[in-house]
Amino acid sequence: MAMKNILEHLGNMGLYDRLFDSILAFVFFVLLRWILVKILLRFPHDKHKEFLWRKTATYCSAFVFILLLAFVWLRAFHSLSTYFGLLSAGLAVALKDPLTNIAGWLFILVRKPFEIGDRVQVGDYAGDVIDIDIFQFTLMESGTSGVSKDMRTGRLVKISNSAVFTEPQVNFTKGWFEYIWNTIEVSVTFESNWKKARTILEEIVTAESEDTDRRAKETMGEASEKYMVLDMDLEPRVLAGVGENGVMLTAIYLCDPRVRRMSSSKVWEQLLERFSGEDDIAFAYLTQRSFSNITEGKKGTRLEGKSP
Repeated sequence: MAMKNILEHLGNMGLYDRLFDSILAFVFFVLLRWILVKILLRFPHDKHKEFLWRKTATYCSAFVFILLLAFVWLRAFHSLSTYFGLLSAGLAVALKDPLTNIAGWLFILVRKPFEIGDRVQVGDYAGDVIDIDIFQFTLMESGTSGVSKDMRTGRLVKISNSAVFTEPQVNFTKGWFEYIWNTIEVSVTFESNWKKARTILEEIVTAESEDTDRRAKETMGEASEKYMVLDMDLEPRVLAGVGENGVMLTAIYLCDPRVRRMSSSKVWEQLLERFSGEDDIAFAYLTQRSFSNITEGKKGTRLEGKSP
């Protein structure tokens, strides 16, 4: 008897009708998404655009679905303002983290600190952005700290959208400057012709960064219209210094952050080949040797012939 009374009460409230209408709204959501995807995919597209269009179709259909549900279920309330007041207060307490993630998602869509395909670092994690949804964005990890490793690890890192409010974000492929400085350190012995070695290294990095330098100058010209860009010397250079085992040559040049490791490999391959054909250049490494100032030292520093 009690169960019968409950069912009759629910029927009087129109609950069954609202459940049926909700099911119809869900069916409409599925059909609408399918239709939107079919329409969008008729346009010329690549894999990246297809992914974005499917996401857009899902978000648009979900928005319509939520409006339909609101229309179905809010008819039972005479005062919408009272309902929304109670609902917002309850959601603010019970769904604090999900709401913050949704706010982060809206921030990402509007302000665009990064987009799908960008290489970013958020907190201690770095990688390429491959997906952005309402609660999380996904990185194809390229290193657990910075982008020093560059190569993708194959792991997916999911980060809450709220991290855009609490963690610093570094975008290596978008902004006023889309390139990074790559450094290569080469150590040659003190006896080597280090000036020739420096010239060879300069030639290699200049050829490697030729296209990048040209694109970087164009990017800086465009960025100067939006940001206060200070003058920067974008030309590659090689700095000389003294290390523990020999003369240290440090090459600095611009490269794309996605291919920094491959670029370094190309420079080293050419450098090894060029140095192998030079009799007066040798790499320096940790060794142990004896030194006699009398036979090997400079003439003015030898002790022979000098009175005590």
